[in-house]
Amino acid sequence: MNNEWLVLFFLVGAIFVGAVLVFSHYAAPKSSNPQKAEPYESGIPTQGVTWLQFNVGYYLFAILFLIFDVETVFLFPWAVVMKEVGMVAFVEIVIFFFILGLGLLYAWKKQALKWE
Repeated sequence: MNNEWLVLFFLVGAIFVGAVLVFSHYAAPKSSNPQKAEPYESGIPTQGVTWLQFNVGYYLFAILFLIFDVETVFLFPWAVVMKEVGMVAFVEIVIFFFILGLGLLYAWKKQALKWE
């Protein structure tokens, strides 16, 4: 009995998503302005080749920053319940910092932290 409900749930979800996509395709306003296909940056018209390759190091640096920045957000709830949970919370945060340290060590070894 439960499997039938699960299949029905996914079918209704897939039909709903498909219907919304079809509806938005036909209901959305369309513009055939050639300027719409141009790259845009600060309102300045592009000159020359607009498809440039960027150093992947910038992306790695940004991703590492986001990872460590988001992970620090998890420290606030931990700090709030640390006194109530006790030693278990302390062991968990030590494991958490160990895993973060391994990630930082890996990034350091791969030289993802060098800004060139």
